[in-house]
Amino acid sequence: MGKYYDLRNILKTDSTYNIIIGERSNGKTYACLKYGVERYFKTGEQFAIVRRWQTDIRGNRASEMFSSLIKNGEIKKLSKGKYEGIHYWAGKFYPCNYNEMGKAIYNDNEVIAYPFSLSDTEHNKSISYPNITTIIFDEFITRQVYLPDEFILFMNTISTIVRDRTNVKIFMLGNTVNKYCPYFNEMGLKDIHKQEQGTIDVYRYGNSKLKVAVEYCRSMGKSKANNFYFAFNNPKLEMIKTGAWELDIYPHLPVKYKPKNILFTYFIEHEKQLFQCNIILVDNNLFTYIHRKTTEIKNPDKDLIYTLEYNPKMNYNRNILKPRNKLEQKIKEFFIYDKVYYQDNEVGDTINNYLIECRRGL
Repeated sequence: MGKYYDLRNILKTDSTYNIIIGERSNGKTYACLKYGVERYFKTGEQFAIVRRWQTDIRGNRASEMFSSLIKNGEIKKLSKGKYEGIHYWAGKFYPCNYNEMGKAIYNDNEVIAYPFSLSDTEHNKSISYPNITTIIFDEFITRQVYLPDEFILFMNTISTIVRDRTNVKIFMLGNTVNKYCPYFNEMGLKDIHKQEQGTIDVYRYGNSKLKVAVEYCRSMGKSKANNFYFAFNNPKLEMIKTGAWELDIYPHLPVKYKPKNILFTYFIEHEKQLFQCNIILVDNNLFTYIHRKTTEIKNPDKDLIYTLEYNPKMNYNRNILKPRNKLEQKIKEFFIYDKVYYQDNEVGDTINNYLIECRRGL
C-alpha cells in the first residue's frame, strides 16, 4: 500500500455503498475521482459528484475539483494522452485539451460527470442519467448543520440517478470531524463509533442484496510530511494528523457533590444514547451536570425527557431551547449562560450536536 488512500480493499467487498472515513487530505476524494475518470475512459460510463450545498458544485469550486488529478498527469495517463484536463461548464464536466491561451477545448457531447447538490434535489428529478454508474458523495459528515430530512434527499438523488438499474456503486466520503451523523442511524451502522482504524466492516440487511462497507482509514501518521504545521497541544488537531474523531473541549464537573445536592433530574436521549442531567446546588453554585445513564429511566411516564423523537406524552419535549413552563425555562438558561458541565468530552460533543438540532428551530 502506498502513502495515500487506495480503494482496492473496499472494492474487494463488492458493496453497493462504500463509506470511507478518515483524516483530511489522505487521498479519499482523489482516489474516488480517479476511479470515476478511469471508468469513463475505459467504458464510457459516467459518474455523479454529490455535495450538500449548491455552492460546493458551482463556479471556482467545481472548476478546481480535478486540479490534483490534472497536476499529477492522471488525465493524460488514463485517457492515453487524448486529453489534458477536465473542464466544468454549465453544470457538467467534460474531458478537454487547452489552446495556447489556456482556454479549454472540449466537445459538449462528451460528458464525464454531473454534479448534484442535495439542497437542489427537486431540479434533477425529471432528468435521466442512464450512463452514470458511480456516485461520489463527498464530505457527507459535517460539524455544521445537516439539511432537514437530508438522508431522504440523498436517497431521492440516488433514485433519480439509478432509476431501475442495479449497476450503480456509491461512495460516501467523510472526514472524522463529528461522531454525530444522521446517516449512521439511518443506515443502521451501529458499530461505527467503535470501529478501529485500518478496518473495514460490512453490513448486510436481511435477505436483500444490499451490502454497505465502512472503511475507517488507516492513519497516515508520520508519513504526512506537513504534520509539523499541526503540532500544537490541542486534541482537536488529532483529526487532521491521525484521523481520530474530532472532539471539542467541554467543561467537566467543577466541584464534588452528594446526592442531597441534587435538586432535580431530567434526561436527554440522543443518538440512541441516554444521558442523566442533574441540577445541582453546592455552596450557592447552581449548575447542571450531564453524564451517561446506563440503566433505564425509572419513571418514563413522569420524568422530564428531551428527545428529537416524537412522543405524545406530556413529560416529553423535543427542543430543550423551547421551554413550556418555568422549570423548562430554567433548564434552558443553564445552557444559555454556560452553567452546564459534562462527564467527558464525548458526552459534551453528543449534547452539543443535540443542541445544534434544537437551534434549527425544530
